[in-house]
Amino acid sequence: MRTEYLAHLSPRGRLSLAIVVLASIAATIWALVHVWQTAPSRHIVLASGLEDGLLHQYAKRYIEVLARSGVTVEERITNGPADNLALLQDPKSGVDIGFTQGGLSQASDATEVVMVASLYYVPLWIFYRKAEPLNYVNELRDRKVAVGVPGSGARSFSESVFALNGLTPDNVTMEPLSNLPALIALRSGEVDAVVFVDGADNPAIWNALRDPTLSLLSFTRAEAYRRRLNFISTLKLPSGVIDLADHVPEQDIDLIGTKEMLATRKDLHPAITLLLVDAAREIHGRQGLFEEAGEFPSTAQVDLPVSTDADQHRRFGRTILYQYLPFWIAAWGERAIIILLPLAAILLPLFHYLPQLVRWHVRSRIYRWYGELALLERDVAARTGDLPRDKWEADLARIEEAVARIRTPAGFASEAYTLREHIRLVRRAIIARGHSSPAVQPEVIRAS
Repeated sequence: MRTEYLAHLSPRGRLSLAIVVLASIAATIWALVHVWQTAPSRHIVLASGLEDGLLHQYAKRYIEVLARSGVTVEERITNGPADNLALLQDPKSGVDIGFTQGGLSQASDATEVVMVASLYYVPLWIFYRKAEPLNYVNELRDRKVAVGVPGSGARSFSESVFALNGLTPDNVTMEPLSNLPALIALRSGEVDAVVFVDGADNPAIWNALRDPTLSLLSFTRAEAYRRRLNFISTLKLPSGVIDLADHVPEQDIDLIGTKEMLATRKDLHPAITLLLVDAAREIHGRQGLFEEAGEFPSTAQVDLPVSTDADQHRRFGRTILYQYLPFWIAAWGERAIIILLPLAAILLPLFHYLPQLVRWHVRSRIYRWYGELALLERDVAARTGDLPRDKWEADLARIEEAVARIRTPAGFASEAYTLREHIRLVRRAIIARGHSSPAVQPEVIRAS
């Protein structure tokens, strides 16, 4: 757009143009600031579990994997999944992500927490001394049982299963012991049974499975538990899978369990969610005692709502930006596309048509007088009887004076010159009518 056009705009036209330009600049600045502010954080907090449990070991793996993309993960040691879920639900806790498990959340609790992926199966292991055999869970009545510390996955899961069997703190002594301290208490006779909820790689579980003085309860009614509690999965520990040479276990054992999950606050940046899904695939994608290769991570719902970003990423993989660019550049580029592309779709056509609108505005100041001049010419040509020459002359003088005051850029000089020629043509027509020469018919003016 030529700058000389601006000089010929009316004050109102200049004000309108200034408003459009300033609004466009403000929108662009807002978009850039928004892209900057919504960049993924380089520091997140992960709530894990007890130091002698698997969740602490997995937390260290996530710290290692995310560090490769420049994200620092701060681990917060907790008692386990129940504590982690409570921290995620508390916006003041500072926790961004955490390990949790099925059965801890109700729909009304989970408004601000979503599941990124389920990671692996966590069976409910109930060990007891062989000298005091158990066949069913309800046989734990009137006994001392180590059920895990408050906030642990074992404590929460065992309470749900015990309730189905009529076991309460009134008829079972529930000791707050977890992992190795619980195993030591069982071996020493301080408790009659222990409950673990974790993977078989947990040191306490691994040792208990190989201890010839201990037995593992087989859930002969495992399917009934699955039907009663929708977060429960039925699992089977095959004979010899722990140690084929020593026949551990000696026979197939039916177990019940749930799924360990990686959960986040709903407002976690989508780019960090994608990193977590990739990390989970690397850490948990292999075959396990209960998992098929590639079965995890999974975004099939357990009980928490599933993150839309995580589900799309698991199904469709990385976008082209993340495939070919470093993580931070790809994250910035993705946010810029999401925010700036719609803005560009509005601003580019606007600035494309703005010069045409300004030219139309300048040209309209000339063409508006063509309309009045054409009406005057038709009146001169068609009027009969008494001729209002004085009125015609006054109208023509008004038009001529207004046209003389129009300031136009050089590019519109021809239109302005043509308009002045047409004014002289109409003046000659008026003079001719004044001499009473009806044969003279002026040429009709057509605005171009």
